[in-house]
Formats: sequence, C-alpha cells, structure tokens
Amino acid sequence: MRIVFIICCLSLLLTACTGQKPYLSDGAPDVHPHNIENIPNAIPRLEPKSRGGNPKSYSVFGKRYQVLDSSHGFVQRGTASWYGTKFHGNKTSNGETYDMYAMTAAHKSLPLPTYVEVTNLSTGKKIIVRVNDRGPFHGGRIIDLSYAAAAKLGTLKKGTSTVEIRAISPPTGDLSTLDSPPDTLFVQKKNSINKIPVFVETPLTKKGHVFIQVGAFSSLENASKLKNRLEIALRKMVSIKAHTQANKTLFLVRVGPYLDINSAHQTRLQLNSLGFTDALYATN
Repeated sequence: MRIVFIICCLSLLLTACTGQKPYLSDGAPDVHPHNIENIPNAIPRLEPKSRGGNPKSYSVFGKRYQVLDSSHGFVQRGTASWYGTKFHGNKTSNGETYDMYAMTAAHKSLPLPTYVEVTNLSTGKKIIVRVNDRGPFHGGRIIDLSYAAAAKLGTLKKGTSTVEIRAISPPTGDLSTLDSPPDTLFVQKKNSINKIPVFVETPLTKKGHVFIQVGAFSSLENASKLKNRLEIALRKMVSIKAHTQANKTLFLVRVGPYLDINSAHQTRLQLNSLGFTDALYATN
C-alpha cells in the first residue's frame, strides 16, 4: 500500500488514484441494484474547468499525457472499461469524490469536466456521462465508465465494450438551479401530524441498499416533478417507490443507492444546502 501511495503522490496530485491502478483488484458491489440500468443520463450543463484537473500535461507510470484545451468536436473510438468498489469514495482528478452509482467517467486527455455521449458499437446503445477523472491507464482503453454507466451501456458482463465517444457542447444557461419543492411535499418526521410513515436511521450491514429519502407524495405527478429536479441538481440516480399503508399509497422520492451511510453523506449535505434538511436514510 505504501508503494501505491507514493505512485499516486508522484502523479502530480492531479490524477486520482482511481484509474491509475489497473493492477489492483476491483469489482461490483455485493448487491446489484435491481434498477441500476434505469439510471438517468448525466445532464450536460455549463461548468467552469476544474482548477486542479487541467494541467497542460501530466505523467503516470512513466508516460506523459497532454490535456486538451477544448473538447469541441472531439470524437474517438476504442475500448471502454469500468471501475467500481475499489475506488468508490476516493478523490477523482478534479477533486470530487468518485461515486460508482453516478453517471461519470474517466478519460486521459479531455478537459475536466466534459460531457460525452458514449455509444456501444455492438448494440447501438447510447449513454451520456460526465468526465471528471483521469484514466484508464491500461493499454488500448480510451474511457473508464462508472459502475452505473457501465450497467446502463451493457458493459458490466464482459467488462469492456467497443465504443465511440463524442463530446457534447452543453446548452447555454445554467440547468443546475433547483426550484423550491412543491407545497404538497411531505417530510418524514416523528409524530408527524400528517401520519407520514417514519423511516428511522439505522446502522447498515448490507451493501448496496442505502437510499436518502427526500420526501413522500400522495400524487405521483408531484413526486415525478421533484425526482426530475433532483436529477438535474445532483446528477445522481433518483427513484420513486410506492409505499402503501392503511389503504393509502405514498410515492417516496429517494436518491441512491449507496454502499453505506458514509458514502451517502456527501449527497445528504448537498440536499441540506438545497433546503432539504429533513431527508432521512432508508434501507429498503
């Protein structure tokens, strides 16, 4: 581990220790979320270049790579691979935390961040990911997909896919603003006068089953509105789960899944900054 740490430090601190370690064991979570293939695509938006992730060049394992000034018109064909649990929670090259359940990817030369459309040339399946990391540094591979992105593209089973990646120019304007939640939003609180079911935060023992429950609606339409807003603001997987109690159905809006509470903590902080201060952890 000391040798690996030294190698990561010598890589100019700009490349995360994620894509740099193809020789270390990696894999999928213990439990494959049943709806992971339905995760929404990343939504392209205007973003400034990362301060720490875009040097002119950098060196990894004795080889120097040049970082492009712009992604405009960029198209590339080659092999896509994916990375998962080994790097989940580690820092990416632009200083963010790698979340294998987010629609992200690693690339050796594109500016960070860049949104790209990835096409599986064997099936025609297309996805959109946000490139926020460096890699893969394994011969012949051009992009490393997150676990969720690989699931959506159909890359998990074989481990690699032949793909075309095409940079996307985001639309003008900022799509990240989250409107205030609708008036019909129910918040899960103990002794709620609305008799909303309480989801108590509990220690977790099983990986892959952690969600952050943001709210509950009696209307599926209103739940869908919040789901769409959270997807834009967080760029994470958001789902709706129907919950029936006392002949009343509520539609629960949840972010996740995550491996454990620690993995979900950063997203909960994001939700708190957006005004969702009563979000709770749910384990099923």
